[in-house]
Amino acid sequence: MDLSFWEKDSFFSEIDLLVVGSGIVGLNTARAAKERMPHWRILVIDRGFLPYGASTRNAGFACFGSLSELLDDLTRMSEQEVLDLVRRRRDGLSRLRSLLGDENIGFEPLGGYELFTESEEPIFDKCVEALPYFNAEVEKMSGEKKIYNVADDHLPGFGFKGVHHLILNRGEGQIHTGMMMDRLLHLVRSMGVMVLNGIGIKHLSENANAVQLETTEGFSFSAARVVAATNGFARELMPDLAVDPGRAQVLVTKPINNLKVKGTFHYDKGYYYFRNIGDRILFGGGRNLDFEGEKTTEFALTDLVQNRLEYLLKTTIIPDTHFEIEQRWSGIMGLGDVKTTIVKSLSSRIFCAVRMGGMGVAIGSLVGEEAAEMIVKSND
Repeated sequence: MDLSFWEKDSFFSEIDLLVVGSGIVGLNTARAAKERMPHWRILVIDRGFLPYGASTRNAGFACFGSLSELLDDLTRMSEQEVLDLVRRRRDGLSRLRSLLGDENIGFEPLGGYELFTESEEPIFDKCVEALPYFNAEVEKMSGEKKIYNVADDHLPGFGFKGVHHLILNRGEGQIHTGMMMDRLLHLVRSMGVMVLNGIGIKHLSENANAVQLETTEGFSFSAARVVAATNGFARELMPDLAVDPGRAQVLVTKPINNLKVKGTFHYDKGYYYFRNIGDRILFGGGRNLDFEGEKTTEFALTDLVQNRLEYLLKTTIIPDTHFEIEQRWSGIMGLGDVKTTIVKSLSSRIFCAVRMGGMGVAIGSLVGEEAAEMIVKSND
């Protein structure tokens, strides 16, 4: 398809910065770049009709790490690296809330709980042993005392079956990611940033003056700078990046009478997670049942994962309770061997901000600002 003169002149000419990906990272990159360089003409494109990967397809957790997950991270990362993860997630959530406002993202500070069954008693004991250490470190970061607490006395109020222990993270909560992205889109557009959906990039190449881009729609255009904020889809555009896709499958029930579950909950090192949405339960996870099979960019559901989610609902989370499933979906995360982001320049005009590690809600605002700072500095 060829562009008309009007289309090319109004939307695709003299682009100072092209952001590929209209999720939380891409929009925050555009926002922060526009704040620093208000004269720049900035265009954000996305091949989906909404942010294509995870920004509107996640569970809506405002979280920064359950204890068993952090202890598991310590088997592959240094203490300082793990603490830096926690700090970045906390700082990112604080930035998101101050930027958009709690009322505009549906933030509810209901706390985050980690569940432990009888077979996980040894893991629970290790978490209890590590609890004072992480409490002390979080207090250094934020001044908040005893952010992690054993909360076994809360168990009767939730109605779980087979759960022997709970650890509460007082600093976590819920958000409505649809509201979050709607507000962020409104903010970015109000600053004069263009956002166009339904356009994918098939190929890009750099010359001395610009980056040439060939779209999936059949037309080409150029931009002075390009940043890829496509997270789990990053290697489709930049094959050498160390980013693997990770599919996350989710379901939501119909409203349940007298639902006791309120808050956000993690189970099995964070591989399962659930929360209430009013009187519904959102439940996701199960990627650990088939790591290789879930390492895909295909939006699909599998019987293996969906059956396991329903089984855990029936036997553990809401036992002896009638429920019906209202919706099911999947999203695509960007993962790596370690849970660090990739924010770097690939050339003088091409950049990337990817690999959120399943924590895009927590760190997306921060990563976008880091990407914008990097891009603007390269212009000096």
